[in-house]
Amino acid sequence: MAEEKTRVDFNAPASIVERADNAAELLDISRTQLLIDALQDELDGLADDDGFRSRLRDAYYDERVDFQTVKSVLGQEEAMRMKLLRASIDREPPEPQLKAELPTDEEFYDGEVPVWRSDEAGDGDDAESTA
Repeated sequence: MAEEKTRVDFNAPASIVERADNAAELLDISRTQLLIDALQDELDGLADDDGFRSRLRDAYYDERVDFQTVKSVLGQEEAMRMKLLRASIDREPPEPQLKAELPTDEEFYDGEVPVWRSDEAGDGDDAESTA
């Protein structure tokens, strides 16, 4: 099914229009097709541009653009990643809170608590021992 089209009307410098017409004639395509192709190439390039992606992220986190805009530019996976991150930023409290106390080291390790030693401090056989 063909995508719905929107009519766009804008003014451009005459020299650019003349260059576009010449290029379209050489390529044997319409001026409209040349402009559509140029816009598509520019938008594809922006989606890969780190500076543009950063500006889009900032706009999304500041709620100046919506999820659908991000999805249309960066794709579903990246947009979902940003949506989840924004949801975690907005969460109160921002970090998960423990409702119970942590177990002691002995309880957690079932009696034997490993102690890390650097290779330089030990004899070089095994850098981990138990207390």
